[in-house]
Amino acid sequence: MSSYVGVHITDQSLQSQFTQVELRSLESKFNSVKNQNGKVKAGDLPPLMVKLKAFREMYSEEEIRGILSALDSDFSDEIDFESFLKAYLSLQGQTTAKSGGSKNSSSFLKATTTTLLHTISESEKASYVAHINSYLGDHINSYLGDDPFLKQFLPLDPVTNDLFHLAKDGVLLCKLINVAVPGTIDERAINTKRVLNPWERNENHTLCLNSAKAIGCTVVNIGTQDLVEGRPHLVLGLISQIIKIQLLADLNLKKTPQLVELVDDSRDVEELLSLPPEKVLLKWMNFHLQKAGYKKPVSNFSSDVKDGEAYAYLLNVLAPEYCNPATLDAKPNERAKLVLDHAERMNCKRYLTPKDILEGSSNLNLAFVAQIFHERNGLSTDSKKISFAEMMTDDVQTSREERCFRLWINSLGIISYVNNVFEDVRNGWILLEVLDKVSPGSVNWKQASRPPIKMPFRKVENCNQVVRIGKQLKFSLVNVAGNDIVQGNKKLVLAFLWQLMRFNMLQLLRNLRSHSRGKEMTDADILKWANIKVRSTGRTSQMESFKDKSLSNGIFFLELLSAVEPRVVNWNLVTKGESADEKKLNATYIVSIARKLGCSIFLLPEDIMEVNQKMLLTLTASIMFWSLQQPVDDTERLLSPVDTSPATSISEEDESSSSLGGEISNFSIDDTASDTTVSSQVENDSSNAPLGGGIGVEGEGGCIAVK
Repeated sequence: MSSYVGVHITDQSLQSQFTQVELRSLESKFNSVKNQNGKVKAGDLPPLMVKLKAFREMYSEEEIRGILSALDSDFSDEIDFESFLKAYLSLQGQTTAKSGGSKNSSSFLKATTTTLLHTISESEKASYVAHINSYLGDHINSYLGDDPFLKQFLPLDPVTNDLFHLAKDGVLLCKLINVAVPGTIDERAINTKRVLNPWERNENHTLCLNSAKAIGCTVVNIGTQDLVEGRPHLVLGLISQIIKIQLLADLNLKKTPQLVELVDDSRDVEELLSLPPEKVLLKWMNFHLQKAGYKKPVSNFSSDVKDGEAYAYLLNVLAPEYCNPATLDAKPNERAKLVLDHAERMNCKRYLTPKDILEGSSNLNLAFVAQIFHERNGLSTDSKKISFAEMMTDDVQTSREERCFRLWINSLGIISYVNNVFEDVRNGWILLEVLDKVSPGSVNWKQASRPPIKMPFRKVENCNQVVRIGKQLKFSLVNVAGNDIVQGNKKLVLAFLWQLMRFNMLQLLRNLRSHSRGKEMTDADILKWANIKVRSTGRTSQMESFKDKSLSNGIFFLELLSAVEPRVVNWNLVTKGESADEKKLNATYIVSIARKLGCSIFLLPEDIMEVNQKMLLTLTASIMFWSLQQPVDDTERLLSPVDTSPATSISEEDESSSSLGGEISNFSIDDTASDTTVSSQVENDSSNAPLGGGIGVEGEGGCIAVK
């Protein structure tokens, strides 16, 4: 694996204003207007700037020309990349002022994007540090406190930048992901030496970003280089997302069937299933506020709670034994203090201050309400209602596939966000967005209706177009109509999404080959490539098909991963895979080291153990996708530690690999290929190439897309 070299500029203060994803994108845009002599004139900037999404809705080309000329620009002058960046920031500053100032840059809901000055909330930083320290705190057997690597650094000081310095090694972020969703990362795959070299640090961050994406974080604007540099706004944005996922993990009917008390009938239960966790939390809060006699509905975690009155009512109905009668009559500042005292007596840790409540910090208030929910949700334990809620949840296999497709869709970078696949695709809009992403130009948007859609026939029209495009892409859709999707036929939806995901995967692989000569990539080609790759290392394992039961022990995939990158597998940690426990250990290790390598995958260890052919195909294709991007003569391998594999030698790939339809090695990928996934601040509408997403790899500057 070749190491990543970011876009470096001499002015460090200028470089600090951008992420590596943004720098790579802006560099490619800058290079696109170079003349035959490789030069860019200042006069080329206005037509370039107006195409960037950050500016085109605010200015015309002439307005941009006027702003830049006010900066003493001579449009006949030649400019370099750094001058272009300064002009970009100046124009962005004008945009910020024109729109009335920037909003809070950190958010639980979405990763931070570029602002003129990357600011962070000290209150949020202190809160997240306190959250991390709580796993050390007063508990000797706490999760993070006993960690041999982290215990030398914890507890962190919230006043300093210790959090960002510690995050540079990637270990803390990986551990936090496992706190949020236990078992996501096999900790044997984390590099935890006291002093990590750049390669090991990059591996940790690659593992972190791919794993964060696999639990639902938005990471397309964050690259490994950004984490290595410990960029505060990006580190804090990622940590906030991880903590949010942890705090809201139980806000669904599967984990907390008592939530069914919030609704009255089965139709409302279906609606509850489709709500994101934050909306469920608001619904729960309003449910109790209504019982307490509070007249004003709470629709957000900022302005609606900043006077502390809603909190006073909520806590009084949940824990009346700790009620202070003076709370409601107190002034807002004093009321906020009494609210926090009340919550602390309920065993809610004090992660926010009265000032945070008064200022309406949405992230911290959301975390505070989630804590209250965990300590005392006040919901009924009616066995009839609970059994009804359990009946509404899906079987294990269906839930697993829904999870995989949901995370894959969200990784593509489409505008909409999927909370529940079966509910969210019923109006057809999200499926049209995905189709347009994986097959650009296939959707006729003039015939599509954007949500919210009140008229049922409009939903059917959207879904009819989805089916029509699917048939054009040669999907198997016999006797399938748009109304089947509208009605929420789960089996049909899963089958359609699988074909869509597979189409995207095969397209990406075909596009990576230097000379495909028009040959389509097939499942058989992927199978053949994997067997050839393993055989080229001197091993004898082979798979007959993606249904081959022998794959359940994980040995073949470990040998395949070792074949594409010998250093990635520590064979001392591999079991024989004879018992169920040994298979689970191997499968968990496979998922983590594949992500550590750079594969963005959404399968679970159980998919390997149960030989789920669909998921095993995506795993193999993702490994293949990564491998085909590596140069044949990788000098870095010569410097790698000696592999402890039982294989006797590492040889060149079998010549028969050329039968896959052309040169599949020694190819090159356009360095600007990641442009389509960067922040909307620098995205051009024409950048609609299919994304690597859940099938490709997480590049150092974001998800790699292939033109």
